[in-house]
Amino acid sequence: MDLFSYIDRGGFIVYILLALNIIGFSIILWKFFVLAMARSKKEDIIESILLFIKQNNEKFSNKLLDNILAKKLSKLEQGMNTIKIISTVSPLLGLLGTVIGVLHSFDSISKLGLGDPSIFSAGISIALITTVAGMIVAIPHYIAYNYFIGILDNIENSLEAEVLKRL
Repeated sequence: MDLFSYIDRGGFIVYILLALNIIGFSIILWKFFVLAMARSKKEDIIESILLFIKQNNEKFSNKLLDNILAKKLSKLEQGMNTIKIISTVSPLLGLLGTVIGVLHSFDSISKLGLGDPSIFSAGISIALITTVAGMIVAIPHYIAYNYFIGILDNIENSLEAEVLKRL
């Protein structure tokens, strides 16, 4: 059996998961590009922070630096919540498909009896396909989210250390 027939057998929940997967991987590819650019422009970010502090003649404090860094990094954090939501919602959608499939199986059994095991196999198939699809979508998004959080933390720490060193 080919992939498309599995997707079709999984029903509308698998199509929702497929759409979430496309959206999520688009954001993940975009984040790889954005964070790679941020790493290469780290010096420019440091200079802009130092210039802001000097131009505004503000008394330096760690709170001021934290606020400036948060503002600079907020642009890098765009899309992260979407990746996190996809990694969280996908297994729940898979579980919903599981419940719908099992419900379908029990509904078939109540109408036609237990004489033929193939009666409830379609519902169990839906249950298993949606569970697998939910996990297939969730796992890479969860890994990507944690990877990007680590990169953002490293960028923030290195920016803060460099700014403090130059002040």
